[in-house]
Amino acid sequence: MDHQPKFFENLSGTGKAIGVLTSGGDAQGMNAAVRAVVRMGIYVKAKVYFVYEGYQGMVDGGDNIVEVSWESVSSILQVGGTVIGSARCKSFRTREGRLQAACNLVQRGITNLCVIGGDGSLTGANLFREEWSGLLEELAQKGKIDEEAVKKYAYLNIVGMVGSIDNDFCGTDMTIGTDSALHRIIEVVDAIMTTAQSHQRTFVLEVMGRHCGYLALVSALACGADWVFIPEYPPEEGWEDTMCVKLSENRARKKRLNIIIVAEGAIDCHNKPITSEKVKDLVVQRLGFDTRVTILGHVQRGGTPSAFDRILASRMGVEAVLALLEATPATPACVVSLSGNQAVRLPLMECVQMTQEVQKAMDEGRFVEAVRLRGRSFENNLNTYKLLSHKKPDAELPKTNFNVAVLNVGAPAAGMNAAVRAAVRVGITEGHKMFAVIDGFEGFAKGKIKEISWGDVGGWTGQGGSILGTKRTLPAKYLEKIADQMRTNNINALMVIGGFEAYESCLQLHEARSRFEEFCVPICVLPATISNNVPGTDFSIGADTSLNAIVETCDRIKQSASGTKRRVFIIETMGGFCGYLANMGALAAGADAAYIFEEQFDIRELQANVEHLTEKMKTSIQRGLVLRNENCNENYTTDFIYQLYSEEGKGVFDCRKNVLGHMQQGGAPSPFDRNFGTKISAKAMQWISKKLKETYRKGKVFANTDDSVCLLGMRRRNLVFQPVAELKTETDFVHRIPKEQWWLKLRPLMKILAKYKTSYDVSDSGQLEHVAMHSPKEAETGAI
Repeated sequence: MDHQPKFFENLSGTGKAIGVLTSGGDAQGMNAAVRAVVRMGIYVKAKVYFVYEGYQGMVDGGDNIVEVSWESVSSILQVGGTVIGSARCKSFRTREGRLQAACNLVQRGITNLCVIGGDGSLTGANLFREEWSGLLEELAQKGKIDEEAVKKYAYLNIVGMVGSIDNDFCGTDMTIGTDSALHRIIEVVDAIMTTAQSHQRTFVLEVMGRHCGYLALVSALACGADWVFIPEYPPEEGWEDTMCVKLSENRARKKRLNIIIVAEGAIDCHNKPITSEKVKDLVVQRLGFDTRVTILGHVQRGGTPSAFDRILASRMGVEAVLALLEATPATPACVVSLSGNQAVRLPLMECVQMTQEVQKAMDEGRFVEAVRLRGRSFENNLNTYKLLSHKKPDAELPKTNFNVAVLNVGAPAAGMNAAVRAAVRVGITEGHKMFAVIDGFEGFAKGKIKEISWGDVGGWTGQGGSILGTKRTLPAKYLEKIADQMRTNNINALMVIGGFEAYESCLQLHEARSRFEEFCVPICVLPATISNNVPGTDFSIGADTSLNAIVETCDRIKQSASGTKRRVFIIETMGGFCGYLANMGALAAGADAAYIFEEQFDIRELQANVEHLTEKMKTSIQRGLVLRNENCNENYTTDFIYQLYSEEGKGVFDCRKNVLGHMQQGGAPSPFDRNFGTKISAKAMQWISKKLKETYRKGKVFANTDDSVCLLGMRRRNLVFQPVAELKTETDFVHRIPKEQWWLKLRPLMKILAKYKTSYDVSDSGQLEHVAMHSPKEAETGAI
């Protein structure tokens, strides 16, 4: 497949007009999508129009449909909700209303619509598209438009982006707003946990999701809730007894609090609603526990969008403009979405039909089918939750006689503890004896190793840092002592959770196998580092939490200058030689430039950036943001760049600098990191079990092939186990980064959104795919 590369700047939008509207319930991140569509549209010389108040504004016309400029979308990236308004519209449901809307669009020459909303809004858009030519003919008969216009604007192109906090749309892994809603829920749960702990209380939390249990399920997974009620997977007959037994068992194990999460659309297997009040009354009557109900309500829709949502919406905005520019009259209306880490286009109606199939399956009581239709990621979440939340009685657990040790290596990263918890619990479920190593390989050499039980890791998911303790020390200097400890404790497999050091450590153990038979056991590395600099994976545990810390600080820093004269901030981020945090932080915070090691820059580029900012500051734009990775250049230091901008910007703007430092490493893990850590760890443990069975011969484990020391990473759409020996060729060991990094492809996107002219390779995007019905087998290999 050797196609010519496709570049964004070669596509022309000249003579095209794009209308952008947000419709249905609002969701955080919609503004980021609006901003990306406007700026990308203007970049290819198309005209871009805001349609205010959703379809209502389209029907009312007048001042509701306005051409916009580059500056119109300045400073909206960090604002929740939608700045162009959204309304439920009755009149658009009538042909009369749609006729009026078509008339308003044709008068402005708009034949490309970008609709950001839920499935209802997108279905409405598709109907509008199908009726378009009929509507124009009717308008011509009534004398509202001329025949010329009917020919010129014969086709309406539609691209949808799904903005919905429920994540209830089939075909997309994540809808815009879902991650931010999870942030709100987790903030509340973390806060409630401390008060529940003080009073030994049970809390019943009701979260949004009338028809979809995604928010309830993922937040239950992310906070280790005791029980969760979702519409797709009603509890079995007699659940009341099972739940009460579990709650009282937990109390008996010295757990001081219980958390029960209820989706607002939760039902039992007879399709009868299960309400939060009903659950509370049950717990009080049967167990007499002090129980409180908290209904989160619209808090979940509010607040600022998370870093993930801003990047997702920005990437989808670009893809939407691309899809509109490439659409032909024969192209069906499509939605742009993310599958794994890959932007994709899917036929809108296929997604809508599948979404409706789920509802139908639930109404008819075919719940297994409903879960399957929701897609790989939902099914994986459910299976992982079931695996981790309920401990089987000891008598029912298999006994393998294998001992598996878990350790953290490198710098702490948020989400490590969630990974350790999942590893321990899945290991116990698989019948192994689990051991925890304190303080990495250094602790291992000193014999700091102890058995760890199911209850020991309770409540770990929400804890930042590394509870086991972690050190950067590599095993090379302690090989003999570590081998002794492995022999003494009879360790049959290792799970190493950490950053670049964890990967290097496992390479060293792999190479030492010829000298020490003790290392001939299955070994798995889980990437956990804020820098996201481990080869073999697109994401590392901890990077999302760190990105959110950076973006939140950038928002605050920008706000600190509001009302003052024009100001530019120079902000230094961590990451070693890896520019991931600086680059993605810049994309999510709407920065003007990001200096990174991977893309060398010289004084001419610095000068061009300063001039570019000076020009920008002469318009209505008040604030500038420049991010710099700590090691991007040894001579162009943060101080140097600050002094340069201060001098060159004299009379136009003044400068401030901030070094963010270790705040990027601390904090409670974000929902993404808890979830990602939990799921890849559970998957890695299952891999270890499989390898242990394969390599058990004559009463002992002996594994000495390359594929028995693997790193589990997320690559584009899949989770893959890769032998560390094979990853060596992909690694720059001097700078501790992978030789190729996927996110560098997003650099031009950041630059274009900051008003630079640049070359942007979009060869990856494009093909319209079909909504895949996955087989149950695929759920095992697939998405996060």
